[in-house]
Amino acid sequence: MSEQIDLHSGVIRPRTFQWARKVVSALCLLIFGLKASGRENIPTDGPFILVGNHLHNLDPVFVLTSSTRPIYFMAKQELFEIPVIRTIVRWAGAFPVNRGKMDRSAIRHGQAVLEAGIPLGIYPEGTRSLGMKIEKVLPGAGLFATGAKVPIVPCAITGSERVFFNGAKGKRKDRVFPDPGHRGVRVHFGEPFYLPDEIDGKRVSAAIATDYMMGKVAEMLPEAYRGIYGSAET
Repeated sequence: MSEQIDLHSGVIRPRTFQWARKVVSALCLLIFGLKASGRENIPTDGPFILVGNHLHNLDPVFVLTSSTRPIYFMAKQELFEIPVIRTIVRWAGAFPVNRGKMDRSAIRHGQAVLEAGIPLGIYPEGTRSLGMKIEKVLPGAGLFATGAKVPIVPCAITGSERVFFNGAKGKRKDRVFPDPGHRGVRVHFGEPFYLPDEIDGKRVSAAIATDYMMGKVAEMLPEAYRGIYGSAET
């Protein structure tokens, strides 16, 4: 790789991550009712790609505090233009992507993350869904998955769409809870899998790979959240 990429400058260290995770996780439980499941599905070492649905600006925080390992997220460029937020997201290992174009710098950075044995987090929708449902997916996640040949961990999140600080357009009043006994944010990590070489007789392209991965995420979501992957309109 011709470009030298510093993956660790200003990034939270593993021991510090575990300490910070416990503190932030306790706060998220208290404030947002955060509940996590499926942690045993997170590989104990080596790189993997985490893909999930996206409902709220704080979703990466909920996922990171629920995870047993640090995950470097690809995050929108706009976050890095806000001084305090920029410091926090860089500390967590996030790196910027320009969502309006093919950002080759972000692609190289993501590849370097995986080559260094670090988990990479991507939201294939490209932005949070203001309608709660999965409405579209972009091929970026599939590009990494087809090139890296690493395990993929699907992650389903529900309830975060009702959390505050999601912008006026993101506010929701409806109540669609997957677990009647739990009224807060829920994060579930599914079983890791590898992309097949072919799907329905076709060689797996980036677009096909992304669709396949998000289909796995949708299987873990309640019908009301599945959108384009649902069996019917809800």
